[in-house]
Amino acid sequence: MRITYLGHSCFLVEARDHTRMMFDPYVPGSYDGAVTYGPVDERADIVLSSHDHPDHYVADGLPGDPRTVMHPVKEHVGEVDITGVLSAHDETGGSERGKNTIICVDDGDLRLVHLGDLGHLLDSNTAKEVGPVDILLVPVGGFFTIDHEAAATVVDTLSPRIVIPMHYKTPKIGFPIAGVDDFLGTQELVEHNPDPTLEVTKATLPAERTTLVLPYSR
Repeated sequence: MRITYLGHSCFLVEARDHTRMMFDPYVPGSYDGAVTYGPVDERADIVLSSHDHPDHYVADGLPGDPRTVMHPVKEHVGEVDITGVLSAHDETGGSERGKNTIICVDDGDLRLVHLGDLGHLLDSNTAKEVGPVDILLVPVGGFFTIDHEAAATVVDTLSPRIVIPMHYKTPKIGFPIAGVDDFLGTQELVEHNPDPTLEVTKATLPAERTTLVLPYSR
C-alpha cells in the first residue's frame, strides 16, 4: 500500500492492485480562504469523503472525473473492499456539525482506516464495527474534531500498528485548531517521515505501534 499525504485530511492511497483512492479532498480557498493547501491534482479511481464539508469534499473538477462517494457504506473497487461506519462530527450525535463516516479499506494485505472528522470517543460497538486496523489516519487538532487526548484514547481503542495524524494546524490552514505536537506527546514511538509518501506491506509493518508524521505535499 502506498499512502501520500496531500494535506489537512486528504490522502491518496494506492492499494496492492494499484487501485487509487482519494480520501477527503478539500476545496482550496474554502472557508473564506482558510484552506490554503494547493489543488488536489492527483488522479484517483474513486473519491471517498467522510462528510460534505468543503475541507473534506469536492463535488467535481478532480482529474479524470472519478466516481465520488460521500458517507460510503459498502463499496468494491478493483480488489479493494470499502466499508463505512457511521459516527458523528461532534459529541452530541451530530446535532452540532452533522454525521461523519469512518472509512475502512481492505486490499487483501492491509486494512487502513480514515476517521474523517470524528468528534467523539468510540464505544465498544463502533470499535467492533471498525474491526482490526493496520494503519489509522486520525484527526488530532481538536475544536472541530477530537483533540489530542481523545485521539490518543481512540488510538488505544483501535490498536493500529501505524498511526498517521491529520487535521491539525499548519501554515496552510486558518482554522482555530491545535498543531500536531500535543498529540505526539501522548505517543511512545514517533517518527517523522521525510517524504509525504509512505510505502508499506503487511510484512514491513513495524513490530511496535509507531506514529508517523508525514509532511503535506500540497
